[in-house]
Amino acid sequence: MNKIRPYVLPIAIVLGLLFHTWCGQLKVIVPYLIFSILLLNFAAVDVKKLRFSKMAVWLMLYQIVVSIGMYYLLTALNVNELIAQGILVGVLCPVAASVVVISCLLGANRETVTSYTIIGNLMVAVLAPIYFSFIGNHQEIPFWTSFFMIIKKIGVVIALPFFVALIGQKFLPKVNDFLCKIKGLSFYLWAIALFITLGQTIDFMFLEGKENITPIIWLGIASVIFCAIQFGLGKFIGYKYGDIIAGGQLLGQKNSAMGIWMANTYLNPLAAIFPALYSIWQNLFNSIQLWIHDKK
Repeated sequence: MNKIRPYVLPIAIVLGLLFHTWCGQLKVIVPYLIFSILLLNFAAVDVKKLRFSKMAVWLMLYQIVVSIGMYYLLTALNVNELIAQGILVGVLCPVAASVVVISCLLGANRETVTSYTIIGNLMVAVLAPIYFSFIGNHQEIPFWTSFFMIIKKIGVVIALPFFVALIGQKFLPKVNDFLCKIKGLSFYLWAIALFITLGQTIDFMFLEGKENITPIIWLGIASVIFCAIQFGLGKFIGYKYGDIIAGGQLLGQKNSAMGIWMANTYLNPLAAIFPALYSIWQNLFNSIQLWIHDKK
């Protein structure tokens, strides 16, 4: 299995491109796949080691400052509002709920990754409604309405498997031990979820992007640049705090589905092109990292 592991994600991307018109019918199973992925990984987490680290502070500061800073810098330079919104939502986008899969395969500390997955998503749930109260197409939506809309999207997906795993550790140790033994399956479940979500994204670009080629090209260029910046800066921050892999993955690996939803809900829907394309670059980079890791 290790020999084919680096090629699973590129295959999922290619399949998403080939069968994008059918992926919309499969989207209902994605939340169940994510739940299973997180349950398998949370089962192996030592809750006593979960903590709020200084690294988490720097990662969150980057998201907070750069997302809004880039938006106002680009608008001040009279750059197309669509591009500014795309970068805003792409940088603000929370860490992927399934980041623990790749991170742990590459050797990151499971507890560090789990802690920031929870904290980082909660931060976005609070910050995004504030930003979207004065940016975008639906500034009239009250803060608490937006907050509960976002927390519903990300809170349940993360919180439910976490608490189920805690119950299993305490009351069903044999079941928990079994889940720990098969946690390697989470990578392949993630590849299936990736195939479906990328297929939906590609289908969206085919349908909506025909008359907006120029801004889409610029959003694509920006997504590549920010993908490189965020993985690189994340690794630098992680190096400073003793976990290069965790830093890179936590800042670089984004919940693109959440970013697409936020863009469609609050901004110009075409701003979703940024997180959509970003998801392709981040997964190609993850495949390269896995290939190098397995070679070593």
